[in-house]
Amino acid sequence: MYVKRSTRGIMFLTLYVDDILLAGNNLEMIEATKKWLSSAFEMKDMGETRYVLGMKLIRSLRNSWV
Repeated sequence: MYVKRSTRGIMFLTLYVDDILLAGNNLEMIEATKKWLSSAFEMKDMGETRYVLGMKLIRSLRNSWV
C-alpha cells in the first residue's frame, strides 16, 4: 500500500499481484495517477470497486477524513 498526501487530498494505491486499487478523497488526483500509470503500463479501468480480495466495499459520500 502506498499513500500520497498533499494539500489537495489523500490517495491510497493498493497493489496485489496484478491488481491495483486507487482510493481517495480527490478525484482529480486519482484521475491524474491513472493517466500516468496507463502511460507506463498496459492497463484497463474496471470502474468503481465493489469487491476486492473477497471483501465487499461500501462507499461513503460523507467527508469523514480525520
